[in-house]
Amino acid sequence: MVRKKSMGDWIFNICNVLILLLMVVVTVYPFVNSAAISFNDANDTTRGGITFYPRVPTLRNYELIFKNPKIYNAYYITIMRTVVGTVTALLFTSMLAFGMAHSSLKGRRFYTILCLIPMYFGGGLIPFYFLIRSLGLMNTFWVYIIPGLVGIFNMIIMRTYFQGIPIAMEESARIDGANYLTVFWKIILPVSSPIIATIALFIGVGQWNAWFDAAMFVTKQPLKPMQTVLLSIISEARFAEAMAATSAGGRVDMGNIGKGIKVNVRSITMATMLVTIIPIIMTYPFLQRYFVKGIMIGSLKG
Repeated sequence: MVRKKSMGDWIFNICNVLILLLMVVVTVYPFVNSAAISFNDANDTTRGGITFYPRVPTLRNYELIFKNPKIYNAYYITIMRTVVGTVTALLFTSMLAFGMAHSSLKGRRFYTILCLIPMYFGGGLIPFYFLIRSLGLMNTFWVYIIPGLVGIFNMIIMRTYFQGIPIAMEESARIDGANYLTVFWKIILPVSSPIIATIALFIGVGQWNAWFDAAMFVTKQPLKPMQTVLLSIISEARFAEAMAATSAGGRVDMGNIGKGIKVNVRSITMATMLVTIIPIIMTYPFLQRYFVKGIMIGSLKG
């Protein structure tokens, strides 16, 4: 029997719907507004007042970005560091987590403390810079990969998840003659897809958005990732706008960045932001169904 809704139920449901709609608007509006500004004419953007749609539609802001020859190599470097960095970091982090999940591991408490210390104490930027230089990683692609091979926070989440897997599965495999690597590859990883997908999302987003390591340790332009190159495009646009403020009333031709295209720093910034975030946003829906399950189980089990 379906209970008839009372006036209190209707008020409660209406309030819930209104609050959720408000949250949707607050969440979605910045992206819609950024897209509108990015597709709006640079000169018209200076007038302000753009909300949900471009007042003077144009693709010039994106032309400015994609006419820069550096952008395509930067995309390649970013994609490569994201793929290689995610796969290798998942491999090393999960292997460490698998070992740390065993209560029979000798010195387990010592290893745990050893892993936790760097989470709270760091040597600082200058010692880290000298370490990278002494390892010969300066101006190499591997400076994006090797320093991030093991993430302690991710390892702790994976270890907690592995501890929740029935020990009987591993014991039966060991009785049949399987070694620890076989158990890891053929038993642990296949049943750990939620946490693997969750950590992969963490690592992939971090690699995609990373720019600091390139700014500090890489001076060769062919090794610059997309984030660093797009940051330089924004800086050039800011310089163009600063020049325009004293010369052309908000508009200027910068041949070195846009080959005659008029620029506005806000339009370029928004277009740059969309170019940066759209690929990673397109990846999220494929991992979203694992995300909540993986992070909750990895955090609470054990």
